[in-house]
Amino acid sequence: MRQQTMLAPTLREVGAEAEMASHRLMLRAGMIRQLAAGVYSYLPLGYRTLRKVEQIVREEIDRIGAQEVLMPAMNPAELWKESGRWDTYGPELVTMQDRHQREFLLGPTHEEVITHLLRHEVRSYKKLPMSLYQIQTKFRDERRPRSGLLRGREFVMKDAYSFHGDLESLDVTYRDMYNAYVRIFSRLGLDFRAVEADSGAIGGKESHEFMVLSDSGEDTLAVCEKCDYAANVETAQARMPKEGFTPPVDADRVPAPSKVSTPGVSAAAAVATHLNVPLERVIKSLLFLVDDKPVLVLVRGDDDANEVKVKNALDAIEVTLADEATVRRITGAPTGFAGPVGLQEEVRVVADDAVRGLADAVIGTNEADAHLIHVNPERDFDVDVYADLRTVKEGDACPRCNGTIRFKRGIEVGHVFKLGTKYSDAMDGTFLDGEGKEQPFIMGCYGIGVSRVMAAIVEQHHDESGIRWPLAAAPFQVHLIVVNAKKEEQASLAEELYSQLQQAGVEVLYDNRSERAGVKFKDSDLIGIPLRLTVGGKADQGLVEYKFRRSGESGDLSANELDVKLPELLKRVDG
Repeated sequence: MRQQTMLAPTLREVGAEAEMASHRLMLRAGMIRQLAAGVYSYLPLGYRTLRKVEQIVREEIDRIGAQEVLMPAMNPAELWKESGRWDTYGPELVTMQDRHQREFLLGPTHEEVITHLLRHEVRSYKKLPMSLYQIQTKFRDERRPRSGLLRGREFVMKDAYSFHGDLESLDVTYRDMYNAYVRIFSRLGLDFRAVEADSGAIGGKESHEFMVLSDSGEDTLAVCEKCDYAANVETAQARMPKEGFTPPVDADRVPAPSKVSTPGVSAAAAVATHLNVPLERVIKSLLFLVDDKPVLVLVRGDDDANEVKVKNALDAIEVTLADEATVRRITGAPTGFAGPVGLQEEVRVVADDAVRGLADAVIGTNEADAHLIHVNPERDFDVDVYADLRTVKEGDACPRCNGTIRFKRGIEVGHVFKLGTKYSDAMDGTFLDGEGKEQPFIMGCYGIGVSRVMAAIVEQHHDESGIRWPLAAAPFQVHLIVVNAKKEEQASLAEELYSQLQQAGVEVLYDNRSERAGVKFKDSDLIGIPLRLTVGGKADQGLVEYKFRRSGESGDLSANELDVKLPELLKRVDG
């Protein structure tokens, strides 16, 4: 492709609203242009990279036997009402009505559509297992679409769905998809981790997120320093008990609870200081509304309650922290003084596992400016459910080994779920088993944010001059530059090399523009094609300069040797 006639408008600067490196650099490199907040056009350079990523995804998903389909982006609302997600998915749904006032949405994901398709087309267990996927534009009305392709309202996604007659078959496909994702992200040159995760609005019980490690990532990951344990902080666990606890108290020798004055002292740390007790022996009592019903969640004073874990432990749809007015109405006290003893209303009490082992603890009294001391769980109050409800902290012990948990930032680029029968039960998606009995499909779903992967690559692979594409994702393999197209020997040699590269099947962008050499080199660094060939002052000697974008290594080679040397050079570009 000749750069002179290519739509690749580079920019020296972009607006302050482009906060992420990938957003700034893809705008400056002429790869994308914003049409509206979170909505982008892909220009030729950007679209070539998008197709490269798509092709790698397609190759690896095809490799494990999945079949490619294409489903409508416009979904009838009744399918989502049938599954129950019309009301629970939230304001991210992009909805509309047609001329007959029939409700539709633009699909953010396609569990309902694929379940509807298979419940009509697959009736026998003999057709199972079956895996189907598509690469398609999705729509989500993000609240703050300010990160370029990392968080858009319109984006390209690969979504795959598998259907099974038994859990063993689902396990096999889940592992196949997991391994395919590892190959995809490895081929794209990404530094990533597969982490245990929450399934969110998709549903299901077991899931892994694939996270590209980046300081600019929105997600916090808990990663073990010694083993391969990694989890989203929403679901991460730690080995209990933690090191550094105060010595355990003999519960049998703890006196009966007594009330003490704590005027204006409500925060756990302040209570611990005021009463001169270890912070871990103060019990935080947090009132949540779980599916609109009050639940008192207990965690140690040095821990924080994790809403996702609370939601999962209680198999809830919605969990929110109660506001001040609700806390006063239900407990009779301001926030910070609630406790499980003497509640005015019938409230379910759930506690973190670490609370179970406490003795001689401090809790709120459901009265302002007072706490109870010498409290033992179970002796002095009942707990309906114990579960892992705390958010892990850096320095916690790994749940799998004797390593230590550290936090890293990550960008989610893929997610795999075991859905079970969530959608087939809700939508009557069944097949006939070997005995002719109706059984619900057991399902899995597997997504990759294809356009987000592009941005994640840039977040990991850039420097102060621009993008440094890995070869597998680069819009072109070679950037051929003629320093001065007005000089006959340079123009002639460059044209000869351009023709030679094209005939050899090399993807080459030829900068034949009438620009200064400095402008061409700056644009080349900005665009980030892995290998640059420059025809300049040594053209009369038949010499061409090569330069690797990633390492900066450069040297001269004879134009006559290019066909022999080029394969070797391309093998070294990612080194």
